[in-house]
Amino acid sequence: MTRLVAVPNLSEGRDEDVLDAIGAAFATHADVLHRSADPDHHRAVFFLAGAPGELHRALAAGAVEAAARIDLTRHDGLHPRVGALDVAPVVHLDDAQRGAAIAEALLAADAIGAAGIPVFLYGELADGRTRAELRSGGPEGLAARGTPPDYGPPALHPTAGATLVSARPPLIAFNLELEPPATIDDARAIASAIREGGEQGLPGVRALGLHLERRDVIQVSTNIEDHRAVTATDVLDAVRRRRAVARAELVAPAPEAALAGWPADVELRMPGAIEALLGR
Repeated sequence: MTRLVAVPNLSEGRDEDVLDAIGAAFATHADVLHRSADPDHHRAVFFLAGAPGELHRALAAGAVEAAARIDLTRHDGLHPRVGALDVAPVVHLDDAQRGAAIAEALLAADAIGAAGIPVFLYGELADGRTRAELRSGGPEGLAARGTPPDYGPPALHPTAGATLVSARPPLIAFNLELEPPATIDDARAIASAIREGGEQGLPGVRALGLHLERRDVIQVSTNIEDHRAVTATDVLDAVRRRRAVARAELVAPAPEAALAGWPADVELRMPGAIEALLGR
């Protein structure tokens, strides 16, 4: 049976009981293949696989549980966000799945909206509108701009905000820890240089420079939107031209091709390849 993949991101990275409850809600209609959480980002990423026509039910169930347990008005994490269930993309691993992923994402948007959480589409479902545009200024910025949601109630949920939904190819969420004595200014300068549009800009790369206080780590946090154009190794090389990298981590499973050429001298923490998790 063909299975689709979803990678919902939650604005909770510290309370394991909350994440267990949301994971159980996802599991009512999908297999939960992986979960990661970070207390500084105050964010968790789930990796789900489910049948077409069922996966959207898992996302809606998780959205309801997240709204019941996460209060954005008390959130203090580093990661940009507008919702308790912040983003809920359905991922097409190849062109043959694209149509099914789009259909499932639209079903998810409708179901989440029907549960009382406004939904904004992004990416190819919204003429290229980006997550960054929607997240600018956080929930308050989104509300102030008066952009009407695509599904659900017209106003943001008072504690759960909104959910962003799309259908997309795999996105590589990828963090690099800089060697001491790197500073937050170093990380921000590197992020500015390597992100798309920067002086060493890599196409489809988004980047932030962060200080993770709990671990006292200086980090360049990146998203690679098209691993066929830019691999994780390309990003590593661009960062290492400016600062030494102690180690790196993948936030969620990635296609094997995204890691091509990774050097042996840099530790890479990774949850596994998508192909292996799906039994391909």
